Amino acid sequence: MATQTSIEWTEQTWNPTTGCTKVSPGCQHCYAETMARRLKAMGVNGYKNGFKLALQPHRLHEPLRRKKPTIYFVNSMSDLFHEKIKDAYIRQVFDVMRNAHLHTFQVLTKRAERMVELSKSYEVSQNVWLGVTVENKEYGLPRIDKLRQLKAYIRFLSIEPLLEDIGKLDLTNIQWVIVGGESGPKARPMKLEWIMNIKRQCEEQNVSFFFKQWGGWGADGKKRAKKANGRLLLGRTWDDVPDISHKSNKPFNDLKEIG
Repeated sequence: MATQTSIEWTEQTWNPTTGCTKVSPGCQHCYAETMARRLKAMGVNGYKNGFKLALQPHRLHEPLRRKKPTIYFVNSMSDLFHEKIKDAYIRQVFDVMRNAHLHTFQVLTKRAERMVELSKSYEVSQNVWLGVTVENKEYGLPRIDKLRQLKAYIRFLSIEPLLEDIGKLDLTNIQWVIVGGESGPKARPMKLEWIMNIKRQCEEQNVSFFFKQWGGWGADGKKRAKKANGRLLLGRTWDDVPDISHKSNKPFNDLKEIG
């Protein structure tokens, strides 16, 4: 079902699939896996098998029924490009997003290779933003290069959990960067200098920068509750988002290529 969320950079979540499997270090302490176990214990529909991958076709048309323009994070509890989800079902999800033209959909994946492969036979509409997770250099930087190949109105990076200094970033054709630390009892620390390196490069390359949270470790290097650490950076919040005021909802084959 589509639900309101506390995730700072979106408005609602929509999960036409649930469950996933781990593919990289960013998955180690997956918040969705922990939440799925809780939802299973509560008897919530769609989570009877916990975090085991499952299609939820009864949820497909939920955004079409909502009349208020909304920003949706797609599959906060899964990965739309998981290798066990058939191409035909993924296309169904994208068809719904195309038809739900009132809304904006943010699709985030760690499986950038499959996203690129599917894009060869399907073009997304402008109300769909495509993003990849970047937790470190080894796994994250290759995903950015894959993302850059795609036609999308907005391409974005979720650098969360940030696990090391990412180093030099090529943000060509990237419009938005989200940065955040890991939360939970086993959270790995994030350092101020890692964040500032990313923020500086966003400014130099004219990319919107959004700081989501410190997570389980504060700016002072001390471990405490996520809420106590907050999301202030240099004494303020950083909530920049890309400008979508001139967005159209037509597919790209009806438009001049953007970026």
